[in-house]
Amino acid sequence: MPHDLTKALTGISGILVTPMTTDRKIDPDRQKPVVDKAIAAGVHVLTANGNTGEFYSLSLEEAEEMCRAAARHIQGRVPLVAGVGRSVVDACHLARSAKAAGADALMIHQPPDPFAAPRGLVAYVQAVSEAADLPIVLYLRNDTIGTHAIADLCAVPGVVGVKWATPNPLKLADAMAASDPDIIWVGGLAEVWAPPFYAVGARGFTSGLINVWPERSVAIHAALDSGDYATAKTLIAEMKPFEDVRAQESNGTNVTGVKAALRAIGHERGPTRPPSAWPLTEMQQDMLESFIARHAITF
Repeated sequence: MPHDLTKALTGISGILVTPMTTDRKIDPDRQKPVVDKAIAAGVHVLTANGNTGEFYSLSLEEAEEMCRAAARHIQGRVPLVAGVGRSVVDACHLARSAKAAGADALMIHQPPDPFAAPRGLVAYVQAVSEAADLPIVLYLRNDTIGTHAIADLCAVPGVVGVKWATPNPLKLADAMAASDPDIIWVGGLAEVWAPPFYAVGARGFTSGLINVWPERSVAIHAALDSGDYATAKTLIAEMKPFEDVRAQESNGTNVTGVKAALRAIGHERGPTRPPSAWPLTEMQQDMLESFIARHAITF
């Protein structure tokens, strides 16, 4: 039975880590326990090759393998969204590979090219859409392209959603008002930013916490969905130290914090690759372990 992707995107988009060996080779099979725990907790959709999956540190072949592995581990229980990006040639190649692997949708990373033109971004998304003919979620990390350009991106055939990953709720509201009302707008800055994004009409949020403590992510989503902002605020405040660790060193400990937390609760998933920081500093590790102990987090 096909998934209701629209409904799933208004839930939690869990971004899966990429397990690695001690010598930093990908270790796909060790992803399955993380997938199983997230699904059992009630996470609505899982993403392979997101930023928490170290997309930009992976070779194309490794990214393809991690998408195939995620499809094997998920086994159709929830929708699988596959991250694609880099050059337009690479993005189209990854899109076709993801479709062959059984992905339900694509998440297009916003190209980090310093000379990306707004109309060039539209052409980029059109090319990827035509390459695989799968529903597309835009991953927007830079809103300086302007509201008009964002609306043009949303008008590309196949685009069904936007993961909004800039801390600008008012610009989000402008983009929503200018775009197709059927587009699903997802908070792309994890749990901490979900309430202000919900306040302007976005629904759902991305999460790296689901790799470690998916039950808390599900509880936050349930509170927000029911309009219980007081409970959501309390639940978010309690997990904020985790996000504080991840935000250090210019966000260079983002994935480091997730993998260090998995190690601390006895589920080693290997180190990160440069240029991500590894390991945490002693102070960062103490902050993380205090957070884990305070909430008795186990795997």
